Amino acid sequence: MSEKKWHGIPRDKIPWYPSIDFSKCTGCGKCLDYCKLGTYVFEEKDEKKRPVVKNPNNCVVLCSGCDAICSTGAISHPSKKEFNEQLKELRKNPDFRLHKNPT
Repeated sequence: MSEKKWHGIPRDKIPWYPSIDFSKCTGCGKCLDYCKLGTYVFEEKDEKKRPVVKNPNNCVVLCSGCDAICSTGAISHPSKKEFNEQLKELRKNPDFRLHKNPT
């Protein structure tokens, strides 16, 4: 099976995935309903079901739709500025640079 990449960078090296503030989360499950890629799963803790980020690399890079769908503001992603700074650092690695195909 081939490694997932985003613009030549292995997806597992890209820090783009949601975080959940459990002090705000009500466990409504809207994030699970919204994200069809399996980023979230329900986990039982203290006899309550709550969403957890089980598969962070399933999150589509630069998608933050689940942030807006969360009515309590419990879900967040890195800021675009922070992401761009991290991306610049990743691109310094010669293994992750885009290679043009010879014509």
